[in-house]
Amino acid sequence: MKGYLFTALWGVLVWLFATLFFRFFGEHVLFSPVTDEFIISIVLLLVGTLILLCGVTYVYLLFDKTNNAPLKFGVIGTIIGLALDTFSLSNHYMVFPTLDDSQVIAFTAWMSFAYALYLFIPLLFNRKMRSI
Repeated sequence: MKGYLFTALWGVLVWLFATLFFRFFGEHVLFSPVTDEFIISIVLLLVGTLILLCGVTYVYLLFDKTNNAPLKFGVIGTIIGLALDTFSLSNHYMVFPTLDDSQVIAFTAWMSFAYALYLFIPLLFNRKMRSI
């Protein structure tokens, strides 16, 4: 159980970092889905997310040497993040006070793809570790 608690803590930290990023910078990087800037901003945000999740997964694996550690990180982190985002989206007017409704939709679009990356990147790490 102790190993899952450690992994859950990492999941909370990843969620907290992403939430704080959009709380402070969301109004500058999120655009309404009906604008031309939306696609560019979402693509750039997802590329940044991919790079950061690769880095975070790599650092996590320096601490957790158990079998299938990347998969544990991806699944538990996604569970924790989705559960917490249920509350942050339900209370978006308090969590993201500077975002208008269309920017909250843009955040939700980014979040959906980001959680797919959160599952996919650890899967790739796990496959790479098995092949070595």
